[in-house]
Amino acid sequence: MSMSEREASLWPEFVKALKQEVVPALGCTEPISLALAAAMAARQLGRTPERIDALVSPNLMKNGMAVTVPGTGTLGLAIAAAVGALGGDPDGKLEVLKGLTVEQVAAGKQMIADGRINLGVANVSNLLYAEACVWHGDECARVAIADAHTNVVRIERNGEILLEVDPANAKPLENYDLGDATASDVYDFATRAPYEMIAFIHQAAVLNSALADEGMGGKYGLHIGATLQRQVEAGLLSEGLLTRILTRTTAASDARMGGATLPAMSNSGSGNQGIAATMPVVVVAEHLKVDQETLVRALALSHLIAVYIHIRLPKLSALCAVTTASMGAGAGMAYLLDGSYSAVSMAISSMIGDLAGMICDGASNSCAMKVSTSAGSAYKAVLMALDGTRVTGNEGIVAHDVDQSIENLGRLASRGMVETDTQILQIMMHKR
Repeated sequence: MSMSEREASLWPEFVKALKQEVVPALGCTEPISLALAAAMAARQLGRTPERIDALVSPNLMKNGMAVTVPGTGTLGLAIAAAVGALGGDPDGKLEVLKGLTVEQVAAGKQMIADGRINLGVANVSNLLYAEACVWHGDECARVAIADAHTNVVRIERNGEILLEVDPANAKPLENYDLGDATASDVYDFATRAPYEMIAFIHQAAVLNSALADEGMGGKYGLHIGATLQRQVEAGLLSEGLLTRILTRTTAASDARMGGATLPAMSNSGSGNQGIAATMPVVVVAEHLKVDQETLVRALALSHLIAVYIHIRLPKLSALCAVTTASMGAGAGMAYLLDGSYSAVSMAISSMIGDLAGMICDGASNSCAMKVSTSAGSAYKAVLMALDGTRVTGNEGIVAHDVDQSIENLGRLASRGMVETDTQILQIMMHKR
């Protein structure tokens, strides 16, 4: 196949992948998935819910039990289900809670205080599963979501099944096929595709920069970004490009995990992954004073590399996927600072050698720490690439070829960390 034929085959699929996987999301996407199920169930019920029975998969429980739900100031899945049912937009997808009112939040908190939210772990094989059954008297409506955060597999009202897809066979509604694409193909697309084809990705910079601005105020989560900036002012941390990468990227995660009512541009179903793939690239682009097209190409490269790696991972696993999203950022920064595919591939390889073991122990304010660590690793790997240095195929799970290194990382997450995931959840559920 000639290169032009390959481009004609792959480039439309790359655009589809970006448009499906890089979308706005308000709040951590696991509790938001339950909120969406509750909102859709409430619409089917047609009346104000009086109580809610909610079931989620173990992995969704892990990712939802300690995160602040936007607009509520409250942690956990129970409040997500309550406000989703009482005030969520059933057509809002990952922005289901965008229009919440103070009264709806108060009513949701009252439902929890009254013991009218029952939350449990579903006995399902799906890594991602959220089910909400809302009640008014003896009337009930149930909606279940599986395998992707907005993938509805069951709708029923008063026992009548309106939609049913076997959850064991449910597939995410992916409408793209990356086929035999390589990292080099992704680079060629991001750097050579017509600008009009990828211009939409600039919205990632707009949304996630607004989150970073909000987080720098120091009001959210562990306020790590603001803390780092204060240490610069105190003389304990040097001002410079690396520090700006860390503060801006981490501040966006602080705000997102701390319940800010601003959407993040997500990647692969995660706001933190979207932030990790966006903000380091934005900061470097600002430092270099590049034009908007150059920034857009770097963002397209970053986000698509993040998607390209993430499709080899489970939707939820013991591997922290902020690390893989940051490999996209490493690619984007390498493009801005060097321009060559060689630098891009070296940076990704070094990051796999550096970050492969970072665990996901649920969504929480501490995710911003992992975002910070991953952003720092990305910039370090880029600096190594600029000096012609990388973790080589003679070391660990890294291969000489970057695509094989990515495959190895996928195998580690999909096969090697299954028991790790089980132990993480057991530790979290039985802490004293």
